[in-house]
Amino acid sequence: MPRIVSWDTSELILTEPLPLTLHPAAVYLSLLAPGSRPTMRQSLDAIASLLTNGQCDAMTLNWAALRYQHAAAVQGALLASRKPETVRKMICALRRVLKEALRLDLMDATAYAKAIDLPQIRSNPELRGRALSEDEIAALFEACHNDSTPAGVRDAALIAILRVGLRRAEVVFLELKDFKASTGEVKVRGGKGGKNRTVYLPSDAIVLVEDWLKVRGRSPGALLCPTWKRGRIHIRPLTPQAVLMILRKRALEAEVDLFSPHDFRRTFCSDLLDAGVDIVTVASLAGHSSPEVVAKYDRRGEETKRKAVEKLSIPSKGRTTQ
Repeated sequence: MPRIVSWDTSELILTEPLPLTLHPAAVYLSLLAPGSRPTMRQSLDAIASLLTNGQCDAMTLNWAALRYQHAAAVQGALLASRKPETVRKMICALRRVLKEALRLDLMDATAYAKAIDLPQIRSNPELRGRALSEDEIAALFEACHNDSTPAGVRDAALIAILRVGLRRAEVVFLELKDFKASTGEVKVRGGKGGKNRTVYLPSDAIVLVEDWLKVRGRSPGALLCPTWKRGRIHIRPLTPQAVLMILRKRALEAEVDLFSPHDFRRTFCSDLLDAGVDIVTVASLAGHSSPEVVAKYDRRGEETKRKAVEKLSIPSKGRTTQ
């Protein structure tokens, strides 16, 4: 990452620790959903290190001392080394921390307004990632079924749950009590933005989760757990990184091109839109705040739009229908 320090870094380093209730970064992180905190903490640590040439992290930087020149230099340096989508997320975290500094009376309104007045980050409008085909998904399940260990049963259940649009940070926080086999209901708690929602597994996916529970047992706690050698299961959550590594392993075994956990969400939304499910329902199931976000996944094309318009009639006064 490029070095950007062109000021006295001592002014940006806290001379003494702040109570967590008065620390703008700590307050901001405490307001996030548990699954979002590690990622945003990493973003803040990176920004703090960038500003002080590695002398600070998120908790030792004096965020209230930041001014426009600091924020602008950070955004420029990040854009030189990271993708626009990543920079946008990191700058959002920076803005939110500065907002907490304002609310805590650590920063005056004028300094805050100038510091967040940054140029818009533009990026390629094309959708990143890809949707998985039915054949690819079937191959992933087959790879799991060919593994006779508890990990094979668990990974089939994991993929079945990801298939209905959960984020990996949401999957790892699922508990046994959140799954209702009779209806396929899964309660997603503390999703993005701290929102809860309910999703539903199709019948085949319910069977896969039930198969896993026969191996896991019915002890309270994490729904999807690590498996150790000799079939031992530890009732604690998987990590988001573990989910990524599981998918990479199964993709290699199934000879499926690499994909991200988020690509299951993309596939879920696209498949439902292809099936004619209305965009508002898809947004609700996926936990998106706006249908506009889901519209990016609409791959039905112009022919579908043309056929939809053909269903309209143009009434004309005095015209009779034969």
